[in-house]
Amino acid sequence: MSPDQKNTRINELMENLNGFIERIRILYNPPREYFTIGIPVAIAVLLVIGAMVSGITFQGTEKQQTSESDKLKAYQELMAQMNAESGGETVTTETTPEPEESNSGQTMGLDSILIFATLIAITPYAIDITLQKRNTRRKEELYTEFLFKLSELMRGGLDPIKSVKELSKSDLGILTPNVRIASTSMVYGKSFEESMKSMAKSLHSELITRYTTLVIQASYSGGSVSDLILKASEDMRSIIGIEREKEGNLSQYVMIFYFAQGIIFFIIYTLTTSLLPFIDQLGPSSPFGKNELADLDFARGFFHLIMINSFFGGLIIGKIAEGDARYGLKHAAVLMTAGFIACSLFILPPAAEPLAQNINITVVSGDNLNGIVGLPLKDPIEFRLTDVDGNPVNSTTVQFSIQPGGTVTPTSDTSDTNGIVRVRVVLGTDPGTYLVLAKSNGITSRVTVIGSTG
Repeated sequence: MSPDQKNTRINELMENLNGFIERIRILYNPPREYFTIGIPVAIAVLLVIGAMVSGITFQGTEKQQTSESDKLKAYQELMAQMNAESGGETVTTETTPEPEESNSGQTMGLDSILIFATLIAITPYAIDITLQKRNTRRKEELYTEFLFKLSELMRGGLDPIKSVKELSKSDLGILTPNVRIASTSMVYGKSFEESMKSMAKSLHSELITRYTTLVIQASYSGGSVSDLILKASEDMRSIIGIEREKEGNLSQYVMIFYFAQGIIFFIIYTLTTSLLPFIDQLGPSSPFGKNELADLDFARGFFHLIMINSFFGGLIIGKIAEGDARYGLKHAAVLMTAGFIACSLFILPPAAEPLAQNINITVVSGDNLNGIVGLPLKDPIEFRLTDVDGNPVNSTTVQFSIQPGGTVTPTSDTSDTNGIVRVRVVLGTDPGTYLVLAKSNGITSRVTVIGSTG
């Protein structure tokens, strides 16, 4: 098939499609909401159902971890065995693989799917009503010009029907088709009142309908009808100007809402980067008893808070700035999209990746260390990451922690070109045995340090 034949075939298909759409519109006249609300909502529902069928679950605000009693019991058994074998000396354990969490392969939870579904459901309708409002505002502005020209023609001696017929021959922008339909209906016997009301109804503007009724009443009254229509044109133009000025004054409140959302995110980001690492370092148990806060996934909870606040905040913006919560859907979509991207970049932990390679974590320095409780160790503990052939593994993140208390700095580090990572340790306040853990790719290396009072 030649290129010309392909283009001809494509044009025929497009004409057939346009004809089919036009027949549907004429026969059934489906409301716009079928396409801007019904179809997007159906797609959103199917997306959520598909995610649930495929096994995607909510990533809740509780961390996936073993129970506190199981961890404590395992830790105590390990300490007893190590002390028995070493006679109280410092011991370095071999690297052992850690069991994978049940949801480690899940890169996206059902909560994220719900957010995408919400955006799919509201965005088309938000765009459509925004464009409709702008289009209606443009029609109202042009209608004031229509009334002005109508009054001028009537001042020149024409009656209302002949004036509308003359105006249908001129260019009135997007009002031209409506005015021509009204003129044609007058030609075929409809009255001025019926034609004008029909035109106002087709423009879908309450303001136009109100002033059209005023024009019709003026056409049946005595006196200078052209002056009444001119006055209606001026009044309508004044109302449009007042509405525009009011929206301009309220736009500052829109910026305040956006700024407030930014402040909320900044506060949550500060909490996530400053407070949460300290809570995580306490571990599931601390000298003060059970640390229940360590079991909560604050980052995920903050993420949910930002998304909910973005949605309802957008609706409030629409209600205050434009008088209808529907017009706030566009703000909700913008805030939710910006919040989701910001949370993904700065608050939520990165998605778990599959094990790229088998590695070993060995202790380079830090064996046979003794420290004073409550004080930092003199030297950092060094670990080396190697592959199965003994070659250094660089650019790999290692997580550090200490049990049963104390702090590590940093909490994570990336191996250098020699596969080396370093961590400084501050022991807890109680004398005894401490475990310093280095974990990467499901492999954990443990170093024990004896803490004493001096």
